[in-house]
Amino acid sequence: MEDPEALGFEHMGLDHRLLQAVTDLGWSRPTLIQEKAIPLALEGKDLLARARTGSGKTAAYAIPMLQLLLHKKATGPAVEQAVRALVLVPTKELARQAQSMIQQLAAYCSRDIRVANVSAAEDSASQRAVLMEKPDVVVGTPSRILNHLQQDNLKLQDSLELLVVDEADLLFSFGFEEELKSLLCHLPRIYQAFLMSATFNEDVQALKELVLHNPVTLKLQESQLPGPDQLQQFQVVCETEEDKFLLLYALLKLSLIRGKSLLFVNTMERSYRLRLFLEQFSIPACVLNGELPLRSRAADPEAGVARGIDFHHVCAVLNFDLPPTPEAYIHRAGRTARANNPGIVLTFVLPTEQSHLGKIEELLSGGNGAPVLLPYQFRMEEIEGFRYRCRDAMRSVTKQAIREARLKEIKEELLHSEKLKTYFEDNPRDLQLLRHDLPLHPAVVKPHLGHVPDYLVPPALRGLVRPHKKRKKPPSSKKAKKVKTQNPLRSFRHREEKRGPTAAPS
Repeated sequence: MEDPEALGFEHMGLDHRLLQAVTDLGWSRPTLIQEKAIPLALEGKDLLARARTGSGKTAAYAIPMLQLLLHKKATGPAVEQAVRALVLVPTKELARQAQSMIQQLAAYCSRDIRVANVSAAEDSASQRAVLMEKPDVVVGTPSRILNHLQQDNLKLQDSLELLVVDEADLLFSFGFEEELKSLLCHLPRIYQAFLMSATFNEDVQALKELVLHNPVTLKLQESQLPGPDQLQQFQVVCETEEDKFLLLYALLKLSLIRGKSLLFVNTMERSYRLRLFLEQFSIPACVLNGELPLRSRAADPEAGVARGIDFHHVCAVLNFDLPPTPEAYIHRAGRTARANNPGIVLTFVLPTEQSHLGKIEELLSGGNGAPVLLPYQFRMEEIEGFRYRCRDAMRSVTKQAIREARLKEIKEELLHSEKLKTYFEDNPRDLQLLRHDLPLHPAVVKPHLGHVPDYLVPPALRGLVRPHKKRKKPPSSKKAKKVKTQNPLRSFRHREEKRGPTAAPS
């Protein structure tokens, strides 16, 4: 009996176990990218597909990949177990997501299809053991895959049949170009390949030449960002640079924008200037620094990298600086409103940038003229009372403070670098000199700026916002008072314990 929930996928001739997994996921019909890509992939075509985040592109390559592997095991001659599919992604967070989706789709054939994720650098020993078992599908970043290939933990020359490059437009920008070119030398001459990307840029064209053979190109006519019901996009005109800092301070300090926010600027110097500015007001911030290795760019465990970050539950994206290209705007805006969650994008615009903003609008509207970036209704005169504080903080963030903030992060990275660990073991004096170098002082933080008096809060917001309210600490059980004990070896005193009456000698 046919399962009505899986009818949308049934015309593709998929294995019944995949159809059952699709039903369990609640997918009644394929998305546009799945509808177009899966049949072509099952015909053995190489694919170059553009599809936005949240369009179902992971399943668009995972379903045909699993189908091809199951079909080979069911119909072909008995072959030894080997790695036959490789999925490359730019970050370990994306690797975890890809592995999870593939495993969900393989839920009813998990005995036949095994999936391994080797993206975490700290698990090399356990990954080696997993790779010895020769899983059918391996997921990882180019650097980790290349590392295992060079150590002979992974061999693909005689077994690989399918290569997937996900988020292809980000791989080169993350610095994986050389690793990717070296990695391709370890692959067989003939294999099927899929390139999945949110945009088609020069990096994707270069990858296409390296990886694909006579591909079918899918440029789907769909919006590159979620609709207005899910993603609200605004623009606010700021007359001066100072106004941008003032508005940002008010939005964050008055909690007009709440939750996890990503702030984008166009230069590294600007990112540190902005971080040090926010720290003046006790607003916690960190820089995702492209100058440092991926591992050290943010303390948050959910962090990925500066472009294409895969933070979970980002509530707002703030373009403090106008994106240099329309494509850059799409990448930034795509960091929020993911997986059906709502999101907001707010872009700060100077009067001289209006023409460039128009180019972004043109791309977003698809040429139909309908405005996408709505005006953000905010009266700057209501926050004039904050301007002197803003200027005070801006004066504290000097060029020297920015330089020292950058040096401090680089110094921390050197001290904790795995690659330099061996060097410091051989040269302990260098390590001591680095540790005992003069302390760096990025900027003097003035504690009074972290408090906002009620009289500065705009009248319309009084009673709605509490800028200086401290977070409530979770309730905890009352701690028993510690009884001070004297150490007779330190105090040279000893209070003799009272003893009860002793029995008289008989």
